[in-house]
Amino acid sequence: QVQLVESGGGLVQAGGSLRLSCAASGRTFSSYAMGWFRQAPGKEREFVAGIRRSGGRTYYADSVRGRFTISRDNAKNTVYLQMNSLTPEDTAVYSCAARSDYYSVYERLYEFDYWGQGTQVTVSS
Repeated sequence: QVQLVESGGGLVQAGGSLRLSCAASGRTFSSYAMGWFRQAPGKEREFVAGIRRSGGRTYYADSVRGRFTISRDNAKNTVYLQMNSLTPEDTAVYSCAARSDYYSVYERLYEFDYWGQGTQVTVSS
């Protein structure tokens, strides 16, 4: 069982940056692949970024590639999402997710077993 708690959301102007954090409980964090997803008002939840258990492989949605960076610190049981050059289209609730890593690429909601409550990111124009 893994519990995930996000933080770092807030209000930022277009062009600005935010760093989200997701703290995980438990001693097996380093065995999990992690992902960030977001859900904008009136839209379905969508994949944003993912990272393998060791942090050696990362992958991104086309809409954020080059602007967002996912990373993790297994010693701190934490995964991060650095978001730069934010636009109003990035406004959403951002959630982190975890699943056991079997050395694949995980981008679909159903592939993840554990979810955080989410943190709101609002980008003003």
